[in-house]
Amino acid sequence: MKKTVETDNLLRMRLENWLRAALIILGLLMVLGLIGWIIAGGTGVLWALVLACLMVAFSRRLPARTLLGMQGAGLLRRRQAPVLYAMLDVLYRRAGIRCPPALFYVPSVQLNAFAVGDTRDGGIAVTDGLLRRLDRRELTGVLAHEVSHLRHNDTWVMSMAAMVTELTVLAATAGQLMLLAMLPWIAAGELQVPVATIALLIFAPTFSTLLQLSLSRNREFAADMEAAALTGDPGGLASALATLERYQGSWLESLFGYRRPTRLRWLHTHPPTGERIARLAALQPTATAGHPGLWRTIPDERTIPVETPAPLGHRLLLRRRLRSMR
Repeated sequence: MKKTVETDNLLRMRLENWLRAALIILGLLMVLGLIGWIIAGGTGVLWALVLACLMVAFSRRLPARTLLGMQGAGLLRRRQAPVLYAMLDVLYRRAGIRCPPALFYVPSVQLNAFAVGDTRDGGIAVTDGLLRRLDRRELTGVLAHEVSHLRHNDTWVMSMAAMVTELTVLAATAGQLMLLAMLPWIAAGELQVPVATIALLIFAPTFSTLLQLSLSRNREFAADMEAAALTGDPGGLASALATLERYQGSWLESLFGYRRPTRLRWLHTHPPTGERIARLAALQPTATAGHPGLWRTIPDERTIPVETPAPLGHRLLLRRRLRSMR
C-alpha cells in the first residue's frame, strides 16, 4: 500500500511538471501571437506562428554537437572511461533510449554536465572538474539527470522556447519602430494608440524571457524526479547538487564576504539548490522501493578517464552527422 501511494506521488509530480511546461509554452506562443496581431492583425498572427514552426523545424536539423566542438570537447571512448559507460548503459536501458551512449569530455575546471541532441543522435558532456570532485554515487545521479533530459528531448524544448522568445523580441522591436514612425500623427491627435498596445510592445520581450526561464526551471525539476526514478537513489543526486553548490560558489564567497543573490529566483535558469534537494529527499522512499541504487552495481574503479581525448573537429562532426542521416 505504501509503495502504491509513493508511486502515485511520483506520477502526480510528473504530470504537474508536464502540465506546467505545456502552459508555459502556450503562454510563449500567445505572447508572440498578440504581437503579430498588433502589427498585422490575423495575418500577423499566422505569419508569427508559421515562422515559429519553421525556426523550430530548422533547429532540429542542426548538429547539436557543434556546441561541443566550440567548447573544445572530445569524444570519450569506452576504453577511456569504462566505469562511466557502464553507468550510461544501465541508465539508457532503463530510460528506453535505444541509441548507443555517447560521452564527451570538456577540459574545464568548472563542475558541469549537460546533454546535447536527442534520443536519436545525442550525448552527454562532463567536465574534468566534475569527474575529479564527485564520487561514483554522485556521478551516477548527475548522469541520470542528463539522461532524463535526453529522454524527454529537453534540449529541443528549450531551443524551441528560445527561438519563440527571439521572434517575440524581433516582432516587438518592429512594432516599437512603427510606433516611433507614427509618433508625429499620435502627437497631433490624428491617430490614437491604446495604452495597452504600447505596454504590450514594451513589456512583451521581458514577459517572454521570464516564461522561458520558468520553463528551464520546470525542466530541471522534472529531470531531477526522473533521475531519482532511474537510479533508485535520489540521495546521490541530492549529494551531487550540494557538492556543486559548495564548490561553484566557494571562491566567490571567499572574496570580501561576497554572497550570491538569492532573491528574484524568477531570473534564474535553475531552481534553488535547497529546494531541489528537499524535493529529492521527499522522494527517497519512492525510488528505493523500485530497485537498489545503481551506483552499488558499478565496479569500484576510477571514473576519471585514463587518457584525455582529442578535441572534436568540425569536419568530424560533419562526417558523423552525415553518417547518421544515411
